[in-house]
Amino acid sequence: MSVVTRFAPSPTGYLHVGGARTALYSWLYAKRNNGKFILRIEDTDLERSTPEAVQAILDGMEWLGMKGDGEIFYQTKRFELYKEFVQQLVDEDKAYRCYCSKERLDALRAEQESNGQRTEYDGKCSHGAQAPSADAPYVVRFKNPKEGSVKWTDAIRGDMEISNSEMDDMIILRTDGSPTYNFCVVIDDWQMGMTHVVRGEDHLINTAKQINIFDAFGATVPTYAHCSMILGDDGKKLSKRHGAVGVMQYRDDGYLPQALINYLVRLGWSHGDQEIFTLDELFNLFDIKDINKSASAFNTEKLNWMNQQYMKDLPAEEVASHLVWHFENQGIDTTNGPKLASIVEIQAERVKTLKEMAEISTYFYQDFEQLDEKAAKKHLRPVAKDALVLVQQKLEAITEWTGDNIQAAINLTAEELDVGMGKVGMPLRVAATGSGNSPSLDVTLVLLDKNKVISRISVALEYIAAREAAQ
Repeated sequence: MSVVTRFAPSPTGYLHVGGARTALYSWLYAKRNNGKFILRIEDTDLERSTPEAVQAILDGMEWLGMKGDGEIFYQTKRFELYKEFVQQLVDEDKAYRCYCSKERLDALRAEQESNGQRTEYDGKCSHGAQAPSADAPYVVRFKNPKEGSVKWTDAIRGDMEISNSEMDDMIILRTDGSPTYNFCVVIDDWQMGMTHVVRGEDHLINTAKQINIFDAFGATVPTYAHCSMILGDDGKKLSKRHGAVGVMQYRDDGYLPQALINYLVRLGWSHGDQEIFTLDELFNLFDIKDINKSASAFNTEKLNWMNQQYMKDLPAEEVASHLVWHFENQGIDTTNGPKLASIVEIQAERVKTLKEMAEISTYFYQDFEQLDEKAAKKHLRPVAKDALVLVQQKLEAITEWTGDNIQAAINLTAEELDVGMGKVGMPLRVAATGSGNSPSLDVTLVLLDKNKVISRISVALEYIAAREAAQ
């Protein structure tokens, strides 16, 4: 039997971390088994589903590199199919029309609550209620079994059992003729040949309801795997208060998709003590049965560490392809300056995210409006003037702008003035980059245009002159 998995989000918001992990587990399991991974948009909630949310989900999946096999299915385009199967259940007396008014249902719920009972439909129309009028509105309800229980073997949680007494006759077709989530899911999973369904533990009761519908059609029930929730750093359920919970926010915050995938797969799954995995390794090693049933805590520091490992270890050109977005987002044109791969090579050790990398590397592509106040006050003092004047002369005399020649000019300046390297290097660093932090000067200055470096030293000397005049 060929493995078929799916990711079936409801487009009522962004693609959140929990959904992305579910999609990842489904995708990896299909890849490992040379199976099929289907992307399905469950947009039956017509009031809350939006085109913007659909696009946010598609953008998130594309950024992560998790593409479905074949077409993307939209449930709203399959309504007629669902209605045919609803009618089949009605014809077989496994579903029925319910004419109960909203007022009656509200009163029933209020009475049950006042009596301390579980709120549920009482089955008033389950034995063939007459329509109050020819055009009376109605819903269709599924006749859930009253006795026994639903049992299944969960790939993560083992043997599961939920009593049928915990479920009432749920609505499968609304008054407006639109089918409901639990019904559509069954028809889709059945018709698409789904073999494995990976989803969150919050769907356990839905699984029991859906298995009963599968059984009503005599259809094969897929293998279910229910993942535990992801907790925030504080041990509480992950939510907006913990920061970035939407996948694209992680892109905006400077994380590589490869790093986020690696981090998410480890939130509940492991292979020995290994931390970093290539996709090929995950395709070979990942198995649903190895997912831990206990909740996982999201640790931003661990993600930062992992992201830096990827920035350092991936080919610089690959990292640069993601870095370009962050420069563009800051409105910085990188066409006139060093290749972004060169920036990655010298900055990856110094930052945790691509956003940080772009922020500290702007001086390679545009002149800074002002010097860092603290760095300038400390290092661009009158005592630094001689060092800057001399190193400027030596840099200007270089005919071949290489790291070695730049370093030689700095060394000679320090020797001739009989001062420590810091007395030359730090003023030069502030002059050339605008701040007191940068990679070593030879690898930094070589990526800058020679004339730009000379010009920036002149600006620093003007700053020192103005400082002298003010004393």
